[in-house]
Parts: sequence; C-alpha cells; structure tokens
Amino acid sequence: MKLLRVLSLFAIMLVPTLTHAQAPVPKAEQDALAQTITALDTKLFDAYNHCDLKTLGEMVADDLEFYHDQTGLSVGKQAFLDAIKNNICGKVERTIVPGTLEADVLHHYGAVEQVTHRFHHPGDNGSGGEARAVMLWHEVNGIWLLTRVISFDHHSM
Repeated sequence: MKLLRVLSLFAIMLVPTLTHAQAPVPKAEQDALAQTITALDTKLFDAYNHCDLKTLGEMVADDLEFYHDQTGLSVGKQAFLDAIKNNICGKVERTIVPGTLEADVLHHYGAVEQVTHRFHHPGDNGSGGEARAVMLWHEVNGIWLLTRVISFDHHSM
C-alpha cells in the first residue's frame, strides 16, 4: 500500500511537468528563433570559411565540447580554434544543404540547431563530403554562444 501511495504521489508530481513539456512553442517565437539561429550559423561559418579566428572565438563558449565521429571529443575554446587554424583554414569550406537547418527552443537555455552541411576544398564546389550536426546555443542576456557540437555521419558525396 505504501508503494502505491508513493507511485501515486510521483504521478501527481509528474503531470504538470509533462503538460508543460508538451506545450507548443508559439509560431512567432519559433519563427524568430529560426531567424536568430540561421543568422548565428551564417556568421559562425562565414568566420570558419574565412579563417576569422577572432569572430569564431567570440561565438563559442570557453568550455565548448565538440564531438566528431572521426576525431572524437575536443574540449575548450582554444582546442577548437587550434583545430580550425591547423586543419581548416585555406583547406576546407562549409555550406549548408538548403532547407536542412532546423532550430528548436530549449527553454531556460537557448536553442538546438540541426543541420546537414557540405564540405569542399576552396574553389572546388563539385566534390567533397557531407555531414550532419547538432549544435547547442546558450543565450544569456541576448548573447548567444555555441556550447556543444555533435558532428557526425561524415561521408563522401
């Protein structure tokens, strides 16, 4: 009987959480978020494509975690910037596969971005690879920082 009371109490406590979690995000809020995340992605990868390490450094958190299906985990802003400088600058560019960017609200945190993107060598837009990414953006007082990236499903095109 005691177990039944505990389970009933747990169920009563869980109902408001589930109800709140299922509430849809208003369309205006979702549209504004999509515009914000699209602009952030554009700025981040314009800096990536042009080796603008200053802008990249301003857009990522000090404790950035970057999970890559081929190279593993990299932790910290400086490790990220060093990897860009040593492996990307002048060697690789990134473009979004049109229509693949999705942005969803993470209440009390910011947003999650999902996107498919293509990588190619500068001047060679016809070949290269493709991958998917999930990126977490944290917003505090209007400032957005990239905090977590999962880059996976890398494959040749």
